Amino acid sequence: MKNKHFAETALGEENSEQNPEPSREQRVYIALAEVPSGKVVTYGQLADLAGLPRAARLIGHILRNLPAETTLPWHRVINAAGKISLGPETESGLRQRALLQEEGVVFNNGRISLKQYRWQP
Repeated sequence: MKNKHFAETALGEENSEQNPEPSREQRVYIALAEVPSGKVVTYGQLADLAGLPRAARLIGHILRNLPAETTLPWHRVINAAGKISLGPETESGLRQRALLQEEGVVFNNGRISLKQYRWQP
C-alpha cells in the first residue's frame, strides 16, 4: 500500500516480520496523508481515523515532532472549535493559516466552518 510505505519511509524504518503492525506514529501519518486539499480534520477526528480513539493530545504531540521537511499536510489539522491551535500571530500559526487559505479554506473571525470544510471519509 502506497501510504503504508510512505509512513515507513517517514520514520526511516521498514516494518519487519517481528513487528507487522504499524506504530502509532505510522498510523497517524497514514491517516493524515489521506486528508485532501481544501479539507480539515480535528485532532480528535485524526486520532479516530488512525485507530487511536480519545487520543487528541497524542496527535498534537506527534505533529509537533514531525521533521521540518515533512510533506505530510499537518496544516489540515485544527481544534474542535474550528480554530488553529498554534498562536494566531506565531510564525507557525500564520503559515498554517496561509497554507489553508491557499487551498481555498475560508476563515470567519478566526474560525473554519467544520460543517463546510471537515473531511468526512
